Amino acid sequence: MTLDVTRIVVVRHGQTQWNAQLRIQGHTDIALDSTGQRQAQRLAQALQAESLDAIYSSDLKRAHDTALAVSEVTGVPVVTDPGLRERHLGVFEGLTYAQIEARWPQEATRWRQRDPEFSAAGGETLKAFYERCVAVTARLAQAHPAQHILLVAHGGVLDVLYRAATRQDLRAPRTWENANAAVNRLMWTPQGLTLVGWNDQQHLRG
Repeated sequence: MTLDVTRIVVVRHGQTQWNAQLRIQGHTDIALDSTGQRQAQRLAQALQAESLDAIYSSDLKRAHDTALAVSEVTGVPVVTDPGLRERHLGVFEGLTYAQIEARWPQEATRWRQRDPEFSAAGGETLKAFYERCVAVTARLAQAHPAQHILLVAHGGVLDVLYRAATRQDLRAPRTWENANAAVNRLMWTPQGLTLVGWNDQQHLRG
Protein backbone atom coordinates (compact mmCIF):
# COMPACT_ATOMS: atom_id res chain seq x y z
CA MET A 1 0.00 0.00 0.00
CA THR A 2 1.52 3.31 -1.08
CA LEU A 3 1.86 6.25 1.27
CA ASP A 4 -0.83 8.31 -0.49
CA VAL A 5 -3.61 5.75 0.05
CA THR A 6 -6.26 6.71 2.62
CA ARG A 7 -8.65 4.07 3.93
CA ILE A 8 -12.13 5.48 4.56
CA VAL A 9 -15.05 4.06 6.52
CA VAL A 10 -18.17 5.98 5.57
CA VAL A 11 -21.40 5.63 7.52
CA ARG A 12 -24.90 6.97 7.24
CA HIS A 13 -26.26 8.23 10.57
CA GLY A 14 -28.58 6.10 12.70
CA GLN A 15 -32.33 6.14 12.14
CA THR A 16 -34.48 9.17 12.89
CA GLN A 17 -38.23 9.41 13.26
CA TRP A 18 -38.38 11.18 9.90
CA ASN A 19 -36.52 8.26 8.27
CA ALA A 20 -39.19 5.91 9.63
CA GLN A 21 -41.93 8.23 8.31
CA LEU A 22 -40.25 8.54 4.87
CA ARG A 23 -40.07 12.29 5.44
CA ILE A 24 -37.39 14.35 3.67
CA GLN A 25 -34.75 15.73 6.05
CA GLY A 26 -32.09 17.50 3.97
CA HIS A 27 -30.53 20.25 6.09
CA THR A 28 -33.33 20.06 8.70
CA ASP A 29 -31.66 19.13 12.00
CA ILE A 30 -33.46 16.00 13.24
CA ALA A 31 -32.21 13.92 16.18
CA LEU A 32 -31.78 10.13 16.29
CA ASP A 33 -34.77 8.17 17.52
CA SER A 34 -34.41 5.30 20.02
CA THR A 35 -33.65 2.84 17.21
CA GLY A 36 -31.03 5.18 15.81
CA GLN A 37 -29.39 5.51 19.21
CA ARG A 38 -29.14 1.71 19.49
CA GLN A 39 -27.72 1.53 15.98
CA ALA A 40 -25.08 4.11 16.89
CA GLN A 41 -24.04 2.07 19.91
CA ARG A 42 -23.75 -1.12 17.85
CA LEU A 43 -21.78 0.74 15.21
CA ALA A 44 -19.42 1.98 17.92
CA GLN A 45 -18.84 -1.57 19.14
CA ALA A 46 -18.18 -2.74 15.58
CA LEU A 47 -15.58 0.00 14.96
CA GLN A 48 -13.95 -0.12 18.40
CA ALA A 49 -10.92 -2.08 17.17
CA GLU A 50 -10.51 -0.24 13.83
CA SER A 51 -7.51 1.93 14.84
CA LEU A 52 -9.07 5.06 13.41
CA ASP A 53 -6.83 8.09 12.98
CA ALA A 54 -9.64 10.65 12.65
CA ILE A 55 -13.42 10.93 12.80
CA TYR A 56 -15.25 13.53 10.72
CA SER A 57 -18.98 14.17 10.82
CA SER A 58 -21.65 16.30 9.28
CA ASP A 59 -22.58 19.05 11.72
CA LEU A 60 -26.24 17.94 11.68
CA LYS A 61 -27.24 16.32 14.96
CA ARG A 62 -28.24 12.92 13.62
CA ALA A 63 -24.79 12.39 12.10
CA HIS A 64 -22.85 14.10 14.87
CA ASP A 65 -24.47 12.00 17.60
CA THR A 66 -23.75 8.82 15.63
CA ALA A 67 -20.10 9.87 15.34
CA LEU A 68 -19.92 10.73 19.05
CA ALA A 69 -20.90 7.15 19.93
CA VAL A 70 -17.84 5.90 18.01
CA SER A 71 -15.66 8.59 19.55
CA GLU A 72 -16.61 7.49 23.05
CA VAL A 73 -15.29 3.96 22.54
CA THR A 74 -12.25 4.79 20.39
CA GLY A 75 -11.07 7.97 22.11
CA VAL A 76 -10.77 9.69 18.72
CA PRO A 77 -12.37 13.17 18.77
CA VAL A 78 -15.09 14.15 16.29
CA VAL A 79 -14.42 17.05 13.93
CA THR A 80 -17.55 18.44 12.27
CA ASP A 81 -17.55 19.57 8.65
CA PRO A 82 -20.66 21.11 7.06
CA GLY A 83 -19.40 19.81 3.70
CA LEU A 84 -20.64 16.39 4.81
CA ARG A 85 -24.24 17.58 5.17
CA GLU A 86 -27.12 15.97 3.31
CA ARG A 87 -28.30 17.58 0.08
CA HIS A 88 -30.28 20.75 0.72
CA LEU A 89 -33.78 20.03 -0.58
CA GLY A 90 -35.40 23.39 0.05
CA VAL A 91 -39.20 23.34 0.10
CA PHE A 92 -39.25 19.53 -0.04
CA GLU A 93 -37.86 19.26 3.49
CA GLY A 94 -40.31 18.10 6.15
CA LEU A 95 -42.62 16.51 3.59
CA THR A 96 -43.19 12.88 2.64
CA TYR A 97 -42.60 11.60 -0.87
CA ALA A 98 -46.38 11.40 -1.41
CA GLN A 99 -46.87 15.01 -0.31
CA ILE A 100 -44.13 16.22 -2.65
CA GLU A 101 -45.68 14.27 -5.55
CA ALA A 102 -49.10 15.80 -4.83
CA ARG A 103 -47.90 19.42 -4.50
CA TRP A 104 -45.26 19.58 -7.25
CA PRO A 105 -45.78 16.69 -9.71
CA GLN A 106 -43.47 18.08 -12.42
CA GLU A 107 -40.69 18.92 -9.98
CA ALA A 108 -41.13 15.53 -8.28
CA THR A 109 -40.64 13.80 -11.64
CA ARG A 110 -37.37 15.65 -12.32
CA TRP A 111 -36.20 14.82 -8.79
CA ARG A 112 -37.18 11.15 -9.11
CA GLN A 113 -35.45 10.92 -12.50
CA ARG A 114 -32.27 12.31 -10.92
CA ASP A 115 -31.99 15.37 -13.17
CA PRO A 116 -28.52 16.73 -12.29
CA GLU A 117 -29.61 20.33 -12.90
CA PHE A 118 -32.81 20.16 -10.82
CA SER A 119 -33.13 21.81 -7.43
CA ALA A 120 -36.23 22.18 -5.28
CA ALA A 121 -36.94 25.85 -4.52
CA GLY A 122 -34.30 27.03 -2.06
CA GLY A 123 -32.31 23.82 -2.45
CA GLU A 124 -29.24 22.38 -4.13
CA THR A 125 -28.87 20.74 -7.55
CA LEU A 126 -27.76 17.13 -7.66
CA LYS A 127 -24.70 18.17 -9.68
CA ALA A 128 -23.62 20.75 -7.08
CA PHE A 129 -24.26 18.26 -4.27
CA TYR A 130 -22.13 15.61 -6.01
CA GLU A 131 -19.27 18.06 -6.51
CA ARG A 132 -19.45 19.15 -2.86
CA CYS A 133 -19.38 15.61 -1.48
CA VAL A 134 -16.53 14.42 -3.68
CA ALA A 135 -14.49 17.55 -2.96
CA VAL A 136 -14.86 17.37 0.83
CA THR A 137 -14.03 13.65 0.83
CA ALA A 138 -10.89 14.29 -1.23
CA ARG A 139 -9.88 17.17 1.03
CA LEU A 140 -10.26 15.10 4.21
CA ALA A 141 -8.53 12.07 2.66
CA GLN A 142 -5.59 14.19 1.49
CA ALA A 143 -5.10 15.35 5.07
CA HIS A 144 -4.57 11.71 6.16
CA PRO A 145 -2.20 9.91 3.75
CA ALA A 146 -1.63 6.27 4.70
CA GLN A 147 -4.19 6.62 7.49
CA HIS A 148 -7.66 5.33 8.33
CA ILE A 149 -10.55 7.76 8.77
CA LEU A 150 -14.28 7.62 9.52
CA LEU A 151 -16.80 9.89 7.81
CA VAL A 152 -20.32 10.00 9.29
CA ALA A 153 -22.78 11.57 6.92
CA HIS A 154 -26.15 10.99 5.22
CA GLY A 155 -27.86 8.73 2.71
CA GLY A 156 -27.48 11.16 -0.17
CA VAL A 157 -23.79 11.65 0.57
CA LEU A 158 -23.22 7.89 0.55
CA ASP A 159 -25.13 7.60 -2.72
CA VAL A 160 -22.86 10.02 -4.57
CA LEU A 161 -19.67 8.62 -3.03
CA TYR A 162 -20.70 5.13 -4.19
CA ARG A 163 -21.26 6.54 -7.67
CA ALA A 164 -17.89 8.29 -7.63
CA ALA A 165 -16.12 5.11 -6.48
CA THR A 166 -17.83 2.89 -9.08
CA ARG A 167 -17.82 5.51 -11.88
CA GLN A 168 -21.60 5.42 -12.23
CA ASP A 169 -23.60 8.22 -13.81
CA LEU A 170 -25.65 10.48 -11.57
CA ARG A 171 -28.80 9.50 -13.50
CA ALA A 172 -28.27 5.74 -13.11
CA PRO A 173 -30.93 4.04 -10.96
CA ARG A 174 -29.71 3.08 -7.51
CA THR A 175 -29.21 -0.68 -7.19
CA TRP A 176 -27.41 -0.60 -3.83
CA GLU A 177 -28.60 0.00 -0.28
CA ASN A 178 -27.53 2.84 2.01
CA ALA A 179 -28.76 1.48 5.34
CA ASN A 180 -28.64 3.53 8.54
CA ALA A 181 -25.44 2.82 10.53
CA ALA A 182 -24.13 0.22 8.06
CA VAL A 183 -20.36 0.06 7.53
CA ASN A 184 -19.09 1.02 4.07
CA ARG A 185 -15.45 1.03 2.99
CA LEU A 186 -13.70 3.12 0.36
CA MET A 187 -10.09 3.76 -0.57
CA TRP A 188 -8.84 7.15 -1.77
CA THR A 189 -5.77 7.89 -3.86
CA PRO A 190 -4.95 10.98 -5.94
CA GLN A 191 -6.69 9.16 -8.81
CA GLY A 192 -9.99 9.16 -6.88
CA LEU A 193 -12.18 6.80 -4.87
CA THR A 194 -12.34 3.00 -5.08
CA LEU A 195 -15.02 0.77 -3.59
CA VAL A 196 -13.76 -1.78 -1.04
CA GLY A 197 -16.95 -2.98 0.71
CA TRP A 198 -20.52 -1.78 1.06
CA ASN A 199 -23.53 -1.95 3.36
CA ASP A 200 -22.17 -4.30 6.02
CA GLN A 201 -25.01 -4.61 8.57
CA GLN A 202 -23.77 -7.65 10.48
CA HIS A 203 -23.35 -5.60 13.68
CA LEU A 204 -26.98 -4.47 13.51
CA ARG A 205 -28.52 -7.94 13.35
CA GLY A 206 -29.76 -10.02 16.25
